[in-house]
Amino acid sequence: MQRPALSWPGGDRALDLVNFFVADVQTGFGPFVAVYLTTHKWTQVEIGFALTLGTVTSLISQLPAGVLVDSMRNKRAAASGALVGIIAAALLLAVNPAQLPVLVAQVLHGFASCVITPAIAAISLHLAGYAALGERLGRNARYASIGNGLAAAVMGATGAYFSSRSVFVLTAALCVPALVALWLVGAGHHARAQTTSRVMDIAGLKRLLADRRLLVFAICVMLFHLSNAAMLPLAGAAVTMRAGHFANLIIAACIVVPQLIVAMMSPWVGRAAEKIGRKRLLLLGWGALPLRGLLLAVLPGSWPLVMGQAVSGVSAAVFGVLLPLLAADLTLGTAHFNLCMGMLGLAMYLGAAVSTTLSGGIADAAGMEVAFLVLAGVGLLGFLMVWLAMPETRPAESAVSPSAQE
Repeated sequence: MQRPALSWPGGDRALDLVNFFVADVQTGFGPFVAVYLTTHKWTQVEIGFALTLGTVTSLISQLPAGVLVDSMRNKRAAASGALVGIIAAALLLAVNPAQLPVLVAQVLHGFASCVITPAIAAISLHLAGYAALGERLGRNARYASIGNGLAAAVMGATGAYFSSRSVFVLTAALCVPALVALWLVGAGHHARAQTTSRVMDIAGLKRLLADRRLLVFAICVMLFHLSNAAMLPLAGAAVTMRAGHFANLIIAACIVVPQLIVAMMSPWVGRAAEKIGRKRLLLLGWGALPLRGLLLAVLPGSWPLVMGQAVSGVSAAVFGVLLPLLAADLTLGTAHFNLCMGMLGLAMYLGAAVSTTLSGGIADAAGMEVAFLVLAGVGLLGFLMVWLAMPETRPAESAVSPSAQE
């Protein structure tokens, strides 16, 4: 099937820039928040509470944010509003790092992040159509990965040579080109979105909630993050104990190397998903998790940990492309794509929340190697779940005809 015509031929390139700059912006709310608050004499308990508030906000906002984006005819307006919220959060942190402004900033950022992710996925769907969505999501993941890597380096240097406050000023500033790129996606997206958005689709919602594939995939997503989320923090702790002053350099490599792999693999994953189906790629991505945990458990020394982390790039490339792609498969013909994204996001956050607590307790009680092996075992369970219980979701050609997309 041919892709829908766009009113502005640079829409694809503009969306590439949106993903690049949004990744830049989100990087500013990573570990830089803890560093910044530490420089302003916050205690670790106070920092932990602020970070937890942001995490809890993200957790409980997944479903409401999905419903909100589903109900808005103009998905670019939803993404733009989220970026304005991130600007406000960044400036609150930069201008007044007192308790109330910081907590408000964390809540704002938590909710805005839950809106912008499904909004960009919805824009991608409307821009490319179902038939070309895999390739489009591969491009999204590539440019987001490049943005993450570059932003981490630039913001780290900015914080080191100027001040921690400047990281959040830069974050707010980077929202401006993101907004410009978003509105350059083209008027064709808005026109198409108006023909495919419905405020409420009761029949579609009932069909989605009764779909066994959604439950199975949500469990697979939860197991993925239950295995994956704690591996890098544990690796960081292991590196710090082994490498001393070189720990920061090794951790940087553990972050950058997977991002490079994501940037290289993601377009191929998107194209392959349309040619060979989703399940084989799911097995590849989920299968990399137990391998990664095993390598992190048994490889000696510090630098070999980078090899273990490199495997995570395979999982990240597959997960980043296939999560929204399967959401599109499961909601084909309904108006609840973003609600489905919110449900899967909720499963993701639940898995990640348990992962760090579980692995920390095991590491304290039995050692790092045992913790990595347990996480590898969880990853193996997720792989088996995909293999034995997850059906193929790629729709038949007739299901992605132009009439079906309306």
